[in-house]
Amino acid sequence: MELPEHLLIASLNELLHQNIELTEKDLGKINANRNFLDKKIASGQTYYGINTGFGSLCNVRINDDELADLQKNLVTSHSCGFGDEVPAEIVKIMLLLKIRGLAQGFSGIHEETIQRLVYFYNENILPVVYEQGSLGASGDLAPLAHLSLPLLGLGEVNVNNKKTASEEALKKGNLEALSLHAKEGLALLNGTQFMSSYATWALLQASRLQRWADVIAALSLEAFDGKSEPFSHPIHRVRPHKGQIETAEAIRALLEGSALQQNVKVQVQDPYSFRCVPQVHGATKDVIRHITSIVETEINSVTDNPIVFEEEDLILSGGNFHGQPLALHLDFFAIAMAELANISERRTYLLVSGQRGLQPFLAQNPGLHSGFMIAQYTAASIVSQNKQYCTPASVDSIVSSNGQEDHVSMGANAATKLKKVIDNVQRVLAIELLCAAQAMDFRRPGKSSAKLENLMTAFRKEVSFNDADRVLHDDMIKAEQFLNQHADPILG
Repeated sequence: MELPEHLLIASLNELLHQNIELTEKDLGKINANRNFLDKKIASGQTYYGINTGFGSLCNVRINDDELADLQKNLVTSHSCGFGDEVPAEIVKIMLLLKIRGLAQGFSGIHEETIQRLVYFYNENILPVVYEQGSLGASGDLAPLAHLSLPLLGLGEVNVNNKKTASEEALKKGNLEALSLHAKEGLALLNGTQFMSSYATWALLQASRLQRWADVIAALSLEAFDGKSEPFSHPIHRVRPHKGQIETAEAIRALLEGSALQQNVKVQVQDPYSFRCVPQVHGATKDVIRHITSIVETEINSVTDNPIVFEEEDLILSGGNFHGQPLALHLDFFAIAMAELANISERRTYLLVSGQRGLQPFLAQNPGLHSGFMIAQYTAASIVSQNKQYCTPASVDSIVSSNGQEDHVSMGANAATKLKKVIDNVQRVLAIELLCAAQAMDFRRPGKSSAKLENLMTAFRKEVSFNDADRVLHDDMIKAEQFLNQHADPILG
């Protein structure tokens, strides 16, 4: 399919599973921009990073016959990534976002170079990129250098989950390594696509997990013999935050037709982790909505430097590569997602506490069996770890490049720890689902709504009722896989 002019988070899941091609409009802009740049270089004028050194070496003029070497040297010298490899699914997003940024026709890229990136994307030739190395300001230099190495036949790539040398992957495609032209290395390395790809991935996961959080909370409410009154519309009409209203509406729909809700409730009120689900889950939804707007602006922007404006007859150096707009919001995003796990763990704690007629620790034979006692410990441990990950990265800055780059966003660190938070949220929700399903079976022959009973039936095909102590790790893994398998938690 043609590469969309404007990427939307909501449509990316589909796009990431299709081949793409540049439009004639894109190619026209790319070629016109490059032709303009070539004329400017031929005029003998000096432009940062095009015929000068980089960073604090920006005042060193490079000879014209050394410009190709300058770009290759830039990519190789900046390939300083360390740590864990970036997951392949995020690398593919990086490729897509880099292609979209360059295709706007302000980066002086050659058509051959961007088409090679398109080839990598379509053939799932995914460069090996490392998590550590970006300060989130001069662009994501080190990660994007590793993303670019295979263009030169250097570095490694993953093909069909198998790591191989880039040179070998090119040979199999009957391709030769590229020789970068003036400005191209800088266009490839300057940009926020490392941070943006993590943000994009996180938004795709958050869309699924916020729905699961509502569904699992509803199941836990039923299992804990909770009241539906806190989800009544008049309560939320008078405090009309959009996410709060949406969450209350979702819980009402999930409980519709529940026989358990017809039982007389002896309690006057439920604990906050049940009663305040609309307010807590809803606040997270509102943050996700806001951050979606920020990220969509970023992934459709030009974030390299300098930027080539042929219509204005200008080549301008600026700071569009600075990750501050992302860094602040990535920290905010992590905090908002962590709260879904925080409140989930509290519901799990109540389910195993032996209240409301439930067995202590949801064990069939408490004492002989420990039931789900330590599953709650695990959830508590994960929630505590998330609190540590939620320490903001964006309040930090370290001077680099001999003071030329004297304020950096640390958005890359915000991005990688956000992923850890997202992964942890899913695990805590999986533990709550395990406990809620176990508690629901103790409510039999009582019945919940058709939607939640449908969920119980599907889940029990994967994880059986726990009638005696067993290795709960295995059940927890199955529960997490269940959350991954179903895009829509209500399977009917």
